[in-house]
Amino acid sequence: MLIFKYRYVFPDITVMKMKTKIPYPENEHILSFSKGSEEREKVKEEMEKILNSYEEIPLIIGGKEIKSDETGNCILPHDKNRSIGKYYKAGKEEADLAIEKALEAREKWSHMPWEHRLSIFLKAAELLSKKYRYMVDAAVMLVHSKNAYQAEIDVAELIDFLRFNPYYAQEIYEDQPFSPSGTLNRMEYRPLEGFVFAIPPFNFLSIDGNLPSAPAMMGNVVIWKPPSQVVYSNYLLYKIFKEAGLPDGVINFLPGDSSKMGDYILKNPNLAGLHFTGSTITLQHLFRVIGENIQNYKVYPRIVGESGGKDFVFVHNSADIKETEVALLRGAFEYQGQKCSAASRAYVPKSLWDKIYNEIEKDLKTIKIGAPTDYSNFMNAVIDSSSFKKISYYIDLAKKSENAKILYGGKCDDSVGYFIEPTIIQVKDPQFITMRDEIFGPVLSLYVYDDDKYEETLDICNKTSIYALTGSIFARDRDAIITAEKKLRDAAGNFYINDKPTGAVVNQQPFGGARASGTNDKAGSKWNLIRWVTPRAIKENFNPPIDYKYPFLA
Repeated sequence: MLIFKYRYVFPDITVMKMKTKIPYPENEHILSFSKGSEEREKVKEEMEKILNSYEEIPLIIGGKEIKSDETGNCILPHDKNRSIGKYYKAGKEEADLAIEKALEAREKWSHMPWEHRLSIFLKAAELLSKKYRYMVDAAVMLVHSKNAYQAEIDVAELIDFLRFNPYYAQEIYEDQPFSPSGTLNRMEYRPLEGFVFAIPPFNFLSIDGNLPSAPAMMGNVVIWKPPSQVVYSNYLLYKIFKEAGLPDGVINFLPGDSSKMGDYILKNPNLAGLHFTGSTITLQHLFRVIGENIQNYKVYPRIVGESGGKDFVFVHNSADIKETEVALLRGAFEYQGQKCSAASRAYVPKSLWDKIYNEIEKDLKTIKIGAPTDYSNFMNAVIDSSSFKKISYYIDLAKKSENAKILYGGKCDDSVGYFIEPTIIQVKDPQFITMRDEIFGPVLSLYVYDDDKYEETLDICNKTSIYALTGSIFARDRDAIITAEKKLRDAAGNFYINDKPTGAVVNQQPFGGARASGTNDKAGSKWNLIRWVTPRAIKENFNPPIDYKYPFLA
């Protein structure tokens, strides 16, 4: 909603001057999908529509639909032999055209009044929240293989991005310098000179939508390479942006293989920024490519990257047993552990271990795994064959090692879809590979420590991983919490007290980590949007001097 204020009153005439004010948003309400609810039935209907249709997804360059010679299939992770569509892949020729059309669109888009740019994305939020809510929920459930709740919080987060980011943009534009008498100083927050390359991950539609839209809100033009596994849901989102009024060429939709066009786009002299979420290895590669070509760019490209995590839950002997157990179960196994924030390692005191494990084992036995079309399934499939093989590899390492023991789960089955049981590994060595490496699957590794070695084990936690994304402490002893917060200060960009390390909410817990986890530019806050502008300070002097001589010369 936009509020219009009129001011500037003169003696004989009132001149109406519009000042746009974007009101402070509220976080989107999360639908419950409880039995008998309207949303439960509506999403079922939308899933049936998707399953009974076949989508042909083109490239979108400069507003035009383009079909290339190479295609890929839109496969369901939980039903790997079923395709609900195909998409066309871009190569170097299409990449060149997309950059050309983006730069053509830049002149008009970058000078569009900010309230009009932001209105487009506020409109997209309304379309997503109301008109297309059930359809997009259904698509996320099927394409990303998420249960109804995981899909819903994903869609709600994207709505939050599309509402809060315009508010943050407004805050940035309103941040103006002091002007002494006789002078007018102002800051112009210009878009970057060139284009932004947005490369989002498969696991969250909210990130898939935020990575191209955040730079675009600030007046930038974007090349959007959607993740190959979830092109289908990303295409639906692109169409919503277009319906909201996004001009041609501002965001160009370019599915394809990174090996064929990713580095090629990065090397273009007009690259002004990279907005990335994905693996640490990939982010380091992107940094390397940009660094090796730094002399060729018109500007120094901005790099905003969020990558891997080896997120921890640290338990003190004063912790509540049931609260801790639920946090471990949800944190590690919701969405099959395919969250960069997922709890993948835990440190548990010996005095509580048996009680905590008894609770988690009891709950794990009630968990059902299967297709998201069945609402009784808590867990679904991992995203593709590559992920399945990687996760299986780490589970096999634990099975064969003398320093680790599979306490629960460990079965992997890809006969129908890519299903992996929730797996708990107890390690003897806190430096065991599954305590260090990001696995990105439903695998929780844990180390049981002696109660009197609390601070020593905190130090181990801090030094074990190259990552620093999320982590949590469970304790009722306030001194223990303070100690953990201090010792683990650099170990997590998002730190939780008596809560699981997942579930950051836009405007509540700005998200991002340091070390090998990324540049920590905090999505869900204005800190991210600041990266997509380059300020210009403008001074106007109303009383220019007319004599070069300073008083000291007398």
